[in-house]
Amino acid sequence: MGKRIMFKPLSLALTLSLCAVAPAMAQKTTSQGIDEYRAMLADGNPSELFEAKGEDLWKKVRGPKNASLEKCDLGQGPGIVKGVFVALPRYFADTQRVQDLESRLVTCMETLQGFNAAEIANTPFGKGEQVNVTALATWIAAESKGLRFNLPQQHPQEKIAFEVGKRLFYQRGGTHDFSCASCHGELGKRVRLQDLPMLSQSPGDGVGFAAWPAYRVSNGQMWSMQLRLNDCYRQQRFPYPGFGSEATIALSTYLGVNAKGAASVAPALKR
Repeated sequence: MGKRIMFKPLSLALTLSLCAVAPAMAQKTTSQGIDEYRAMLADGNPSELFEAKGEDLWKKVRGPKNASLEKCDLGQGPGIVKGVFVALPRYFADTQRVQDLESRLVTCMETLQGFNAAEIANTPFGKGEQVNVTALATWIAAESKGLRFNLPQQHPQEKIAFEVGKRLFYQRGGTHDFSCASCHGELGKRVRLQDLPMLSQSPGDGVGFAAWPAYRVSNGQMWSMQLRLNDCYRQQRFPYPGFGSEATIALSTYLGVNAKGAASVAPALKR
């Protein structure tokens, strides 16, 4: 009987302490939990392996022409890598078109190294030279980490790409009558446990356009922006766009211009 009397106060104290802790635990949002999970994995972000591979590919002599990519002009001059990621897509005079990072890399792989650009574009993501394009894009993006987006909009083609991208962002279609804006056109939206940023304006540092390429923990894959947009179209039940299509580049232009002032964290870590 005495033992029971001794245990009762301890049980009551434990109950009261748990009641006090429970509200504090409940205050943590799902988004905060996901952020903590990403922070725990950040030091070992597998994208670092792709970065290392990309840097090696940039300097390595390859292709029918036995050349490296060190003379590739990504918008700031031949061989310059730092800062180019936060200023793409942009207009290139030699191709007379607006290009994003990946389509520009394929152009350089063709002109400098002798690869067939059409064959690379038609190769599925995650296979063949597409793997190398993703690695190159990952390294180049990492070279601009912390820099702020400021896409050029001086050339008429750049302005057209922005307007086309804006229309595509709001264009509804497919079997579900979805658009990009269905998920990313308003504040406070979420899919399952994932917060959805509003991309019709700058969502802030390291969010949306400023976070890709990114490593997807859920499937163990490195995703470029081209793959991210292609998969968005798949989820909307739209026809799957071709690699480097005018549609995906225009949409990237719209998102990139809207991200002006946001700091890049790419390559990021995603669920």
